[in-house]
Amino acid sequence: MNYSKIHISNDEKLGFIGGLATMYSAGIPLLEIIDSLMEYSKRNQKKMLESIMNDISQGKQLNSALERFPKNFDPVTVNIIKASEEAGTLDVALKDLKENIQKSMEFKDKIRSALIYPVLILIVFLGVLLMMLLFVIPKISEVFTRLNAELPLPTVILISISNFMLNNTLVFLTGTLAIIGLFIYIYRTRQRELIHFVTSIPPFSKLTLQIDLTQLSHSLFLLLNAGITVTSALELTQNIVIQKRTSDAISKTREMITAGKTFSQGLKESKNIFPPLMVKIIEAGEKSGNLEHSLQDTSEFLDYQVSKTLKTVTLLLEPLMLVVVGILVGGMMLAIIAPIYGIVGQVGGR
Repeated sequence: MNYSKIHISNDEKLGFIGGLATMYSAGIPLLEIIDSLMEYSKRNQKKMLESIMNDISQGKQLNSALERFPKNFDPVTVNIIKASEEAGTLDVALKDLKENIQKSMEFKDKIRSALIYPVLILIVFLGVLLMMLLFVIPKISEVFTRLNAELPLPTVILISISNFMLNNTLVFLTGTLAIIGLFIYIYRTRQRELIHFVTSIPPFSKLTLQIDLTQLSHSLFLLLNAGITVTSALELTQNIVIQKRTSDAISKTREMITAGKTFSQGLKESKNIFPPLMVKIIEAGEKSGNLEHSLQDTSEFLDYQVSKTLKTVTLLLEPLMLVVVGILVGGMMLAIIAPIYGIVGQVGGR
């Protein structure tokens, strides 16, 4: 079986790690924990647990068993568990990972909530547009044709689109499905490039950078807390960020640390990526010998900043979407009403 394709939901992942953390802290052996979790699992989760139980039964460590499922456990998670198993602190690592998954889910919920309103407005607009083109425009078009009225260009364009959709329904549906299929294909095969393109657009660029820095600082905290060195931690976190420029800055920082510089000095070389406050907090953590705590504080501060930015973007986006949709719908209505007024004016003039 190809375990690398097995995928479980975030809720299932949280339940798995949370169950491990709770029962392992209570002193229950791993095999008994996995066996207990299997009783309530279904489909992919059950297949995953069967594989993990089989690996542990053969004497493998938990990190090796989880490494078989890259879609569910990234290198950061696997290496945290590996380091904690070697250090004998697996209970602490599992608890940290549980909290990390919870925060990650809350984080994604914030982003999802901010996008719901604009997407909903867009769907409503497309529905109104489709209704106008399929039901309203054809009836009005017949009236204009009978009166042999001279129509403005926007009205002609709307009538042409409506006629095409009605006269070539199969072509229209095929084309629509092809565009949707192409988008899905691009998203699946070129997902990273597509995300890089979207996140490079100025309104989203700042927010994406804040999200990257939040994920980076929290992942570094977990890795360092598990006993992994700074250079190894930076190498592992290089691929969890969204923007390429952030990934390049992490790589540059790692190279400088390898060359003998401190972590904060490496961050200072990428001032356009890492904010001064983040650098100062990490520098203080290095001097006090408590870098992990400094990274945790940085993560919490950046999480607040992201929430604040998301709230601001949402507040600005809502009226902007309403104005744009209002202009588009108003333009369509004007393209329909203007010729009617023209015809009424001609009749009145006679």
